[in-house]
Amino acid sequence: MRVDAHQAAAAALAGMLTATGVAHFVIPRFYDPIIPHALPGTARSWVLASGAAELAVAAAVAAKRSRRAGATVAAVLFIAVFPANVQMAVNWSRRSALESTLAWVRLPMQVPLVWWALRVRRASTSDAVRTCSKNLDLGSGQAQTGC
Repeated sequence: MRVDAHQAAAAALAGMLTATGVAHFVIPRFYDPIIPHALPGTARSWVLASGAAELAVAAAVAAKRSRRAGATVAAVLFIAVFPANVQMAVNWSRRSALESTLAWVRLPMQVPLVWWALRVRRASTSDAVRTCSKNLDLGSGQAQTGC
């Protein structure tokens, strides 16, 4: 089976979300300190909830039927976790120069993540249109599958 660039981008996005989602459960203490203090509840509950959200979004992106919605939610998720990245940069300002620099440089990296998710969304929309066009019975004007 040939995998095109759109499918590869979606698979890579789903893989990245899976890896980060699993990390929230495997090493939650890494994420605990970056939960903004203004949020209600415990940091650990936010870490576990965000890990579960990343895994759910990964599954939605991986499945062709839900890819468009999953990629949309992925873009929103990348924006929603930005305050945690800011909190991490603030917390890491007291660390070594390298760690502090990495934490601050990480902030603008959210932009390509949002862009990536939106590209997967756009590609899944155009893939769906192509698939429905191929399945259209030109004689009757009726779609042969659920488009």
